[in-house]
Amino acid sequence: MTFARVALLAAAFVAVAVFSPFSSAGSERVALSVAIDGAIGPASSRQLEEALDAAAKRDAAVLILQLDTPGGLVTSMREMIAAILASPVPVIGYVAPAGGHAASAGTYILYATHVAAMAPGTNLGAATPVEIGGLPSLPGGEKDDQKDKSDQKSQGGRPAGDAMMAKVTNDAVALIRSLAELRGRNGDWGEKAVREAASLSANAALQEHVIDFVARDTTELLQLADGRTVDVAGKKMVLATKGLPVETLEPGWFIRLLGVITDPNVAVILMLVGVYGIVFEFTSPGAVAPGVIGTLCLVLGLYALDLLPINYTGLALMLLGLAFLVIEAFNPTVVLGLGGVAAFLFGAAMLLRVEGPGFAMSWAVIGPAAALTLGLALLTGTYVWAARKNPPRVGGEAMRGLPVEILDWQGAEGHVLALGERWRAKADEPIAAGDSVEITDISDLVLTVRRRDAARNGAPQ
Repeated sequence: MTFARVALLAAAFVAVAVFSPFSSAGSERVALSVAIDGAIGPASSRQLEEALDAAAKRDAAVLILQLDTPGGLVTSMREMIAAILASPVPVIGYVAPAGGHAASAGTYILYATHVAAMAPGTNLGAATPVEIGGLPSLPGGEKDDQKDKSDQKSQGGRPAGDAMMAKVTNDAVALIRSLAELRGRNGDWGEKAVREAASLSANAALQEHVIDFVARDTTELLQLADGRTVDVAGKKMVLATKGLPVETLEPGWFIRLLGVITDPNVAVILMLVGVYGIVFEFTSPGAVAPGVIGTLCLVLGLYALDLLPINYTGLALMLLGLAFLVIEAFNPTVVLGLGGVAAFLFGAAMLLRVEGPGFAMSWAVIGPAAALTLGLALLTGTYVWAARKNPPRVGGEAMRGLPVEILDWQGAEGHVLALGERWRAKADEPIAAGDSVEITDISDLVLTVRRRDAARNGAPQ
């Protein structure tokens, strides 16, 4: 009898587990959506990784990656591609909304997704790698470069810049072709997008077999993706997406913060604020606020630069320039100030190894920042220089010239009231009680005084 009750109870639990609507995998599964809007950078990479992690934990049917980007950093792009290729959840790349685009790095990412789609009125392409970052060209430098290139080609050589760009371009071609082969897309047009910066509209991309279909919205997107067989982490999977509810994943506060501070211009400004906040704290101990704010800004700036592909020589030059300007403020030499500005500007020009859309140093920011820093150093130096010209007046020196009141006097000595205190005093001239006198010197706590009318008459001190 006991065994029968246990068996009945177990059967009841099994029935509840099987037929309960809450246990149905089909009813729980959703399509998650994440939007990458703007330049591809460390924040975008972190956002996609978190979205893929959330999709895997929730056993989502698919992750819709909505793209509207002008491109960005190659390092972040490759991190995103690697995350998509390793994802256990199918990723549908969707260029949207109408008027959006997936240019440069966005094209590579779209090629990597398991299913690629575009909304009407969108475009993709222009995937030519940007040139290596470095010092800006001087006026007339472009013509000189063309002349040098023509001379080198006539001699059978290849300019160093062309050789480097050829390596970068060939590497990009190999990447987009490998992705095209993996997903069964048009690799020839992908190479054309890299070498010739070709672009396609949504319908043209469909005709060229660059994407799988064109969808007006996410509902149609899921309907058209339903039933397709994709390769997910080496396993074949048939998508069942029709009618799935779509849940949008919003970026958290940390990703939003990354999106702001990983702008190289913002990172440089944070470093400037940090350095001068700490300098002000050292010059005015106890202020606390400048030191705290400066330290936070400096750490945030260095953290942001660590996430970017920076040239550490450029960073060292910028820090050296700031050090020169700080020294100039306390020890005016002019040479240090000019050298500091030059080092700061050269370092800013060399800071990024590779520049991408949305990740370039703006001279509209760096120029005024350098000028403001130099102006602050010169202003501080002016006050320091003026203070040096006037010797410090402390102790006895500060008392010279002060008027005093005679308390009692006999012969050449007596007592006077100075600064609210009673002092012994002496004089080298006849003085009587009631005379107006002033201090001329102090020695061993004895004041030397004289009549004030004598000072006005030009008596030697």
